[in-house]
Amino acid sequence: IRTVEIIDKYKPAFLYFDWWIIHEAFKPYMVKLMAYYYNQGVKWGRNVAVCYKHDALSFGTGIVEIERGSFAEAKPYPWQTDTAVARNSWCYTDSLDYKSSYEIIATLIDVVSRNGNLLLNIGPKADGSIPDGDRRILMDLGRWMDVNKEAVINSKPWRRSKEGPTEDNDGQFADGKEKVYTEKDMRFTAGHGCIYAFVMKYPEDGNVNIRSLGKSDNKDVPDFFGIIKNVSILGSDSELTYMTDDKGLHLKSIVKDREFPVVVKIETK
Repeated sequence: IRTVEIIDKYKPAFLYFDWWIIHEAFKPYMVKLMAYYYNQGVKWGRNVAVCYKHDALSFGTGIVEIERGSFAEAKPYPWQTDTAVARNSWCYTDSLDYKSSYEIIATLIDVVSRNGNLLLNIGPKADGSIPDGDRRILMDLGRWMDVNKEAVINSKPWRRSKEGPTEDNDGQFADGKEKVYTEKDMRFTAGHGCIYAFVMKYPEDGNVNIRSLGKSDNKDVPDFFGIIKNVSILGSDSELTYMTDDKGLHLKSIVKDREFPVVVKIETK
C-alpha cells in the first residue's frame, strides 16, 4: 500500500528495491504491484522501470541489479550496478575508505561497455553538506564526462566489450580492492557512427595498439571489417597518426592528461 501511494502521488519513472523482496512472502504482492505500476505508466504515457536483485522478479520483468559488482561480459539486456564512493560504507562516517576517482571512472566505463547503468552513492553529512572526499570524486568524474560524454551517453555496447589481460569478476561485492589496469586494457562502446575505445592506462610514449580493430585479407580471421574514416582522441588536439594491419589499429599521439582513461574515437564509413 505504501508503494502504491508513492506511485499515485509522485508518478516515479523508476522504482528501486533492495534485496528484501526476494522473500517468498512478498511474491504475490510483487506481482500485483508490478502490474499496477506498469499499467499506470501506460496511463501516464511514459516508460517506467523497476530494479531488483537476486532473481526477486521473473527475468525480463525488470532491470537486474548487481550490488558493488558487475557482469564480466556485455549483456543483451539492460542491467545496473549500485556502488558507493567509499569501500566500507554507504553513508558518511569519520573513517571512510574512499575509492580513487580513477576507480570510479573505470567502474563507469566497465559497466557502460557491458550495457549497464551505474548508480553511484554518496553520503552527505547530517547538515546536508557533501564531504570533501565525495566532492573531489564527483568533480573529477564531472570533468572527465565533460570531455568524454559522447562515448558514454546514448552509447551502445560494441560487439566486443573489452580486450587486454586484466580479468573481471562476475558477480556482486567485487570492489574490495582497486583493479590494476595495463596499457593493453581497452573497453569499447559504439554510437554516432563511431567506435569508442577507452584506453584504461594510456602509455606515456603515446603508442597504442587496439588489437580488436586489426584487418586481414582472410574474412574468417579478422575481428574488424569496417572502414576507418578518421581516428581522434576526445579532448586532445595533439598530432595523431594511425595505421592498421593484421595486428590491430596502431596509433601514436602524446596525451598530456593521462590521469584517467583516455577515449579514442574511431569514425567509420
